[in-house]
Amino acid sequence: MKKKIEDYVRTIPDFPEPGIMFRDVTSVIQDPDGLKLAIDSMQKLLKNTEFDVAVGAESRGFIFGAPIAYNLHKSFVLARKKGKLPCETIEQSYELEYGTATVEMHKDAIKPGDRVVIVDDLIATGGTIEAIIKMVERLGGTVVKIIFLMELEGLEGRKRLKNYDVESVIKYPGK
Repeated sequence: MKKKIEDYVRTIPDFPEPGIMFRDVTSVIQDPDGLKLAIDSMQKLLKNTEFDVAVGAESRGFIFGAPIAYNLHKSFVLARKKGKLPCETIEQSYELEYGTATVEMHKDAIKPGDRVVIVDDLIATGGTIEAIIKMVERLGGTVVKIIFLMELEGLEGRKRLKNYDVESVIKYPGK
C-alpha cells in the first residue's frame, strides 16, 4: 500500500513543553520517498498558479522551496534571520511568544511586479510569513500564494494570513 505524507511525519508528544504535539519534518525529509512525496505534493498546490519567484522561509522553507523553484524553472529567494545575508537587505521584525525576531531579504531579490509564492514547512501562528509578506510588498512584489507542508490549525495562523491564498498539504487540529 502506498504511504501518504502523514505516514512519514513523526509526532513527538510534550515537546518542547507539556501538551504540545511536535510534528517533526525531519522524519519526512530523511526518507527518499517521503521527501519526494512532500515536494511533489507541495508543488501540486501550485498547479494553476502563475508566479515568477519562490521565497523560502529560513530554514526549512529552503528545503522545499528550492526544489520546487528548480522544477518549475523559477527564481528562488531566501528570507533569512537578521545578519545572514551579505548584500544590502530590507528587514521586518515580528512578535514571538516571548520577544521579537527579525527576517531579512536582499533588496534586489524581488522586482516590482514580481508574482511571488512563499514556501515553508509549517504554519503555526503565521508571524514569520506575515513579516515576509510585508518585505515582498515593500519591494513591489505581489504574493499570489503561500504553501506549507503542514498546518497546525489550533494556532490559527491562517487567520493572520486571511487576505492571501494559503494552502497546506496536511492539516492537524490543535497545536
